[in-house]
Amino acid sequence: MTRTITDRLREICLSFPEATEQEAWGHPTFRVRDKIFAACGSEEERLSMSCKAPSGAQELLVAADPQRFFRPAYVGHRGWVGVRLDPPIDWDQITDLVEESYRMTAPKKLSARLDST
Repeated sequence: MTRTITDRLREICLSFPEATEQEAWGHPTFRVRDKIFAACGSEEERLSMSCKAPSGAQELLVAADPQRFFRPAYVGHRGWVGVRLDPPIDWDQITDLVEESYRMTAPKKLSARLDST
């Protein structure tokens, strides 16, 4: 069985404590205690994901690589960053972005569990 891009993203997102998957708007979203920290979607007919980003990170990423990063609809004004998932994909970078988003969303006790492993 071939692992898809969505499968790989799912594996990353569900590796965090108490992370769950729920379909919304026809795409998978990843949540911790019912709060979304990452979501799959499509942007310009291309597979993408979006996640929370620290203040200023969205602007830096989009300016550095506008072919890969974008300001997602509906949540971009809140600082979320979108990532087009066209190969080649830097999975280490995706993991870092998702982890940062998880830490911004999860309760402090859950987020602290990442530091103890």
